Amino acid sequence: MAVYTQLSDADLANLLAEYDIGPATSCKGIAEGVENSNFALGTQKGQYILTIFEKRTNEADLPFFMRIMERLAKRGVVAPLPIATKAGALYTHVKGKPCAIISFLEGVWPRSPDIGHCAAIGEALARMHVALDGFELTRANALSVDGWEKLIAPRLAQAEYLRPGLARLIERDVAEVRAAWPTDLPRGPIHADLFPDNALFLGDRLTGLIDFYFACTDFLAYDLAVCLNAWCFATPREFDFARGAAMIAAYETIRPLTDAEREALPTLCRGAALRFFATRLTDWGDTPPGAMVKPKDPLEYADKLAFHRKAKGAGDYGG
Repeated sequence: MAVYTQLSDADLANLLAEYDIGPATSCKGIAEGVENSNFALGTQKGQYILTIFEKRTNEADLPFFMRIMERLAKRGVVAPLPIATKAGALYTHVKGKPCAIISFLEGVWPRSPDIGHCAAIGEALARMHVALDGFELTRANALSVDGWEKLIAPRLAQAEYLRPGLARLIERDVAEVRAAWPTDLPRGPIHADLFPDNALFLGDRLTGLIDFYFACTDFLAYDLAVCLNAWCFATPREFDFARGAAMIAAYETIRPLTDAEREALPTLCRGAALRFFATRLTDWGDTPPGAMVKPKDPLEYADKLAFHRKAKGAGDYGG
């Protein structure tokens, strides 16, 4: 269960005294998620999400995350709105840890994404990029090429244990992606982690993009590459061309890709797969036995890398 910090009634009452949303009527831990402690919070004025940021989140990054959500929500993108304290702050502290209260968005995440889901995500991603154009804050992507190498290099033996021969393939992937990584594509704030469990739907209608706590400043097309990895594989080794085509086409109705972005897409997709392989491999080895959070399988992204190695251009993804 993804609740690492427990709150007493007094803790919650003292926290809510900083806000103008009334006293709590309910507060229940949310089991999904692995990074932070999350609660479904009800008060006399409505429903909210309370997040307590745990050790992986740098408090210095919170203004970037909160201002992104605030800007998106105010510009009509389906993102949660951070609730300001009476003093005007978008986050505060509880039990010595930073925390935030954000608006609650209706919907459930799709367990089996289809073409319609992928099109909705492509369009929403482009709307998000357009809405954030000119955003004044920046945050480096700590999980770009240098970050993958730092996570993967000391764990190659573990990769080899999971699948004989995998260490050599991953070393080659890292070297080839680093050599081909672009330098001059359009940049801006990106979500960087828009997986199905970070998108809410009511039927076919997208109702929310959530969990902006990996957001950073990077290539806009890299955000699309993350989504192609996360949404458009029928199996880890089988890319669903129809899903990919729907996502890219919907994205381009709002923000057409440049020729350089289209050319770089296989490298960006391969890099995104390495990023999630690296963090999953790290969690796989570092999660203690008996932990209530089950680490995700890094071999899913080892298999997706096998597809990306063969891709030659955007056309291989439906573009």
